[in-house]
Order: sequence, then C-alpha cells, then structure tokens
Amino acid sequence: MINTPPFTLVYIHGFNSSPASHKARQLQHWLDAEQPTVQYAIPSLSPFPLEAMAQLTAIVQNAPGRVGLIGSSLGGFYAAYLAERFQLPAVLINPAVRPFDTLSRYLGENENFYTQERYELTQQHVDDLQSLFVERPSRPQQLWLMVQTADETLDYREATTHYRHSPAVIEYGGNHSFEAIERFFTPILAFLQTRQLSD
Repeated sequence: MINTPPFTLVYIHGFNSSPASHKARQLQHWLDAEQPTVQYAIPSLSPFPLEAMAQLTAIVQNAPGRVGLIGSSLGGFYAAYLAERFQLPAVLINPAVRPFDTLSRYLGENENFYTQERYELTQQHVDDLQSLFVERPSRPQQLWLMVQTADETLDYREATTHYRHSPAVIEYGGNHSFEAIERFFTPILAFLQTRQLSD
C-alpha cells in the first residue's frame, strides 16, 4: 500500500464572509465524499487584515505535509500573499486585487453577513491591506486564476490584467460567487496537489 504524504487544503473566505459560505461548505461536502484523506482548514478570519494574516500564517506553518490555498474575493488577495511568502500553489476565485482601494468605502462600522459580528474598519486597517499587496508575483505559474465576467462586486479585468502570466479560467456571465464552482473541484485539487515550483 502506497502511503501518500499529508496534504492540507486551506480555504480563505472573503470580506464579511465566514466558513459557512456556500463555496466553503460545497467544497467540504465534496472532499468528505471524494477525497477524505485531504485535511481541510476553513478558518474564521478576523475582519482586521494583520490579525487574519497571523491566523493564516499559523495554519500554513503548522500544517503537516504540503499545503494548497483557495482564496475567494478578499481571500484571493490573502492567498496571493501567502503563496508568494511561502512558495505555495493557490487558486484565486474572483479575487480582489487592490482591496485597499475598494474597501475604503466600508470605513466605519460593519457587520459580518454570516456571524452578525459588528466591528469598525479604520484607515489603518486599509493601510495594513496595502502592506500585503504582491505587485508582481514571482511565480505566476503557481497561481490559477478563476473569474466570471458578470462579477457584480469586482471588475474581473483587474484580476486578468494583474495575473496575466498565470493560468486562468475566464467564463462569460456568472457572478461574484463563481456560479457552479463545483464543476472545478477535481481540477482545482489536482492543480494544488501536483503543481511544483520551478526555479
């Protein structure tokens, strides 16, 4: 019997989202049925960028074996940073590219859609996001971009421009959640498990 090395899949949710998001739960159900040996981490992230990054960094550093990342929206921004810092493969689903620009309109009191947690987003938090920006990914082949053009929250063209050297799925229509993402669970996992760094 061949012993396969442990693999941890980290799902990084978006702004004002949670582990209860539809995509996160869909992926959990699929893994339970199809890939039960994969360890799946869905952290409930702090709304504050540096705290969220500390949470994610601890998960990556303490995970046994290899790690792959999936990031949605703001989670895609975080995944790009972690992929650069730790040389990990990542799948970016309708990712935020410059959230320090787009989230400025949310300054002040906010409420998480899922948890009802209330918190205050300050300019310092927005500045903290900018400190995590990867202007030019050094290993673009390790990032798989997935966007749908009818994303009602973010302009997909910003992501296709920023990640123009990465493999990509660009679908006409859809929405910010990435409609029918379950079609891609098998190739997503294959990408994350097999992608090797090249010098």
